Amino acid sequence: MKKSKKVLTIGDALVTMNPITKGPLRFVTHFERRAGGAELNFAIGMARLGVECKWISRLGKDEFGRAIFNFARGEGVDMTDVEFTDEYPTSLNFKQINEDGSGSTFYYRHPSPTLTMTKSLVTDDLLSDIDLIHITGVFLSINKNNIEIIETLLKKAKEFKIPVSFDPNIRLKMWTIQEARTTFERIFPYVDILLTGLDELKMITNKSTEVEFIEFVDAYGIKELVIKDGENGSKLYCNNTWYEQEAFNVNVVDTVGAGDGFDAGYIYGYLHEKEYISRLCFANGVGALVTTVSGDNEGLPYKEEVEAFVNNIQLIER
Repeated sequence: MKKSKKVLTIGDALVTMNPITKGPLRFVTHFERRAGGAELNFAIGMARLGVECKWISRLGKDEFGRAIFNFARGEGVDMTDVEFTDEYPTSLNFKQINEDGSGSTFYYRHPSPTLTMTKSLVTDDLLSDIDLIHITGVFLSINKNNIEIIETLLKKAKEFKIPVSFDPNIRLKMWTIQEARTTFERIFPYVDILLTGLDELKMITNKSTEVEFIEFVDAYGIKELVIKDGENGSKLYCNNTWYEQEAFNVNVVDTVGAGDGFDAGYIYGYLHEKEYISRLCFANGVGALVTTVSGDNEGLPYKEEVEAFVNNIQLIER
């Protein structure tokens, strides 16, 4: 009998070049090689929290692709449906980190190895033991073919009654806001949990009030609207009720990956049927801890670390 929960996510991964020094990249001369990507970060976040996560992707058959594969496998991510391709090299990005911890990302992912993926990968066996599917707008923005793959996956999820979480994760360097809106209109009817930043939600819906947000989710049948708002905390609209949770005060080093960590924390709470406020608190804790460490996923915490942090429990270091 199945005991543990299992999540599926799909998307590309990149070799991330993290700057050794802060400031504009034109003045940065040394970088550290790491692995990154929204869906990969989410998968690692789930694995560290003790939830099985299957990641579907394609990597270049090169040294960078092997580095990402070995890293993710070492973190406990299910790599069964990650394949290598000779057609395209593994994607890259270079990060710029500013003095306040904010940053910019410069992508070199065209063409992406994920261009070799087709909707034929979506099979009954793929979803046979999955409890939730998590997707993001990043994968959708890479290539129009990915929209067909995701729609096929979501239709199969609906057939299997598998809940779907979606983080729009808008990358305006990848597509326009109108292209994103048009695509998301095809995705929203399948979404059970929408995880989005407040500014992002305003961009997507062209709305700005809580009443309008409620009308938006009701129109698509979205069951849970989760709004991430950085230092202002987070909100959840569910069952005709708003829930709010304040943010944790931490020393921010790098904000990249915090949203992916929040998603992992919230989905952990959802799968383990935590109370709504407890889900937000746990997710806020994961997101906060991510910002205290430089890197896309290096700061993603283990379950016991999150629990100690949100409950203000001192862990014994030595």
